[in-house]
Amino acid sequence: MKQRYAVIVLFALIIASSFTSLDSYRSTSRMVNEDMDRALALALEEQQSDVINQDTIRTFNNHLQLAELRGKATLAVDTRGQKFKAYAHCSEATIFSLSDQRLASVLWIITIGWGLFCFYRRKRFEPLLAGMTHYGGLRFSESESRFYDADGCQVQLTPMQHQLMEMFFQSPSHSLTKTEICNALWPKKPDASETLYTLIRRLKPVIEQHSDLKIESDRSKAYRLINR
Repeated sequence: MKQRYAVIVLFALIIASSFTSLDSYRSTSRMVNEDMDRALALALEEQQSDVINQDTIRTFNNHLQLAELRGKATLAVDTRGQKFKAYAHCSEATIFSLSDQRLASVLWIITIGWGLFCFYRRKRFEPLLAGMTHYGGLRFSESESRFYDADGCQVQLTPMQHQLMEMFFQSPSHSLTKTEICNALWPKKPDASETLYTLIRRLKPVIEQHSDLKIESDRSKAYRLINR
């Protein structure tokens, strides 16, 4: 798998894990608020008073259907308006502890594992990729006379394809005229136009498969290696 695809999978796992965790938290938050509102309404109805005291709190806790909320949910009074308004609330940590995070935990474990795999894979190929000439996700090792993709895997080329790609990499502009190519590859052949055309046609899919590059033709008079 190419490095960029591995990174895409990593980000997809992070998004899926975060969304699953947040969705569970929001569902639990709605359930907790509904339970606290119902319990508070029943407690005030039974007490028939606007005063919040220990009996109110005890009655409120008794009416909570979520046993885990008892002793953790608190009551308060809003005195900013003219009308009395009591409300119940609990901490985000309590809501999170009540939410079902099992699926999210599994996804986070997979995400961390995949992240470590990507890191190890990158570190494994760093010594190999160091000191190479690179362009558009393709790397050339002069010492080995080999081409590698972004993941450090060798790109298999025919001798003629390899020679042409080496010429592209040695050119500062990554461009070559038709004459330059023919003179270098077929010096004794009077007209190598068809042979060059066939070579370029077969080389194009190989380069596009293993890199972000493509070979562009300038009216068949010159060829350029460019980023897609």
